[in-house]
Amino acid sequence: MAQSSNTPTGVDNTFRRKFDREENQFLSMRDPPVQRKPLKHRDYKVDLESRLGKTQVVAPVAPLNQQAGYYCSVCECLVKDSANYLDHINGKKHQRGFGMSMRSERATLEQVQQCFENLKKRKHTGGFTEQDFDERIMKQQQEEEERKLQHREKKKEKKKEKAAEEEPEMDPDVASMMGFGGFKSSKK
Repeated sequence: MAQSSNTPTGVDNTFRRKFDREENQFLSMRDPPVQRKPLKHRDYKVDLESRLGKTQVVAPVAPLNQQAGYYCSVCECLVKDSANYLDHINGKKHQRGFGMSMRSERATLEQVQQCFENLKKRKHTGGFTEQDFDERIMKQQQEEEERKLQHREKKKEKKKEKAAEEEPEMDPDVASMMGFGGFKSSKK
C-alpha cells in the first residue's frame, strides 16, 4: 500500500489573485472617481423645425458641421434625422459630455409641498380655465387665417409680376389693328 505524506491534499488555488487593500487605496488616491452633476432642465429650446421641408446640396467632402443632418458640437457627431437627434441630446453620451450623470436630483419634502402649494394657488387664482383655453384657440385660428391671407396676397403679387414680365409692351393702336385688342381679360 501507498504511504501517506504529510502534505495536505486538496485544491491548489495559489494562482488566484489576492486582494491587497494597501494597493487598492493607493490606486484610488491616484485616480479619484469623477463626480458628475445631476440632470437639470434644458434652459434652451431645441430647434428641430428650422430645416423642416428644406433641401440641401450635400458636398462629397465637407466638414461634419456642414453636412446634411443635425450636428452636435458637444459630442462632435452628426445625426441624420430629428428623432435620432432628440434621442442623442437626451442620451447618456451627450449628458456625460456636459458633465452630468443620468440621475436626477432627489426632491426634498419641502420642495414637493411648495410645488403643491403653487399649483393650488394657480388653480384658485384662475390659472387655467376653459374660457382661457377657448380664447387661445380663437387667437390661434385668427393668426392662421392672417397667415393664409398674407400667403394668398404674396401669390397674387408674384403672379402679376410674372405676367408683367412675360407680356411684351405693344402700342395699343397697333394691337387693335392686328386684332389683339379683344383677347385680353377685362378682370384685373
